[in-house]
Amino acid sequence: MADSPYLPAFDSEDGPGADSASRVEGRVRWRRFALLTVPAVAVTAGLGIALAQGALAASFAVSGQQFKVSATSLEGEGFAQYGSVDVNARQELIPVAVTAIKEAKLHSLCQSVVTTLPVIGDISLNLTAGQKAPVEASNLFVDATQLAGDAQFTNIEIGRDASTLDKGPAEAQGMQDLFAQQADKVTISSLQQTAWATNAGTFKLSGLSMNISKGKKECF
Repeated sequence: MADSPYLPAFDSEDGPGADSASRVEGRVRWRRFALLTVPAVAVTAGLGIALAQGALAASFAVSGQQFKVSATSLEGEGFAQYGSVDVNARQELIPVAVTAIKEAKLHSLCQSVVTTLPVIGDISLNLTAGQKAPVEASNLFVDATQLAGDAQFTNIEIGRDASTLDKGPAEAQGMQDLFAQQADKVTISSLQQTAWATNAGTFKLSGLSMNISKGKKECF
């Protein structure tokens, strides 16, 4: 299969004749599909029209800052991924890769965001949780621009129409004719992710700790 700007490429030891019908594992190069569509301008315009017509719903206006999230591992049941757009307070459209998971567990979660203020300089907000018991989330949606890690999928479907997704949360569907993928299960170790927004039906953070400090201190 040829490399695509929005299809994650898998580095796997399995050859072309290996039995991988029900499982795909390897390292995922997510940066190759950061915009998810080609050409990006045309698709972003189309998504903007769909958003204005109500075909896509923006849950809230995103801030002007992305944040970073890392975890030693993520385990998910009911995985779906497709392209969409976020909107900021200026009504600007931001292309994102939506990762949606019905039930997720994250171990050793870290979240960071850095703000640069006049005179003071860089200020870092850091949040950690799940050092002992994992962080648990249901109906989790992450609007990301970058994701890296070692991933394993069970019963994955790559290239499915985004409007027909049925393995993730009920609301996890994109526009008709757009590329998407889904799987029964996903496991990602050494997770590193940059995102604009996160939504969840429930989000349980065991051992939550938050602190603000001067300087640039990020999860990765």
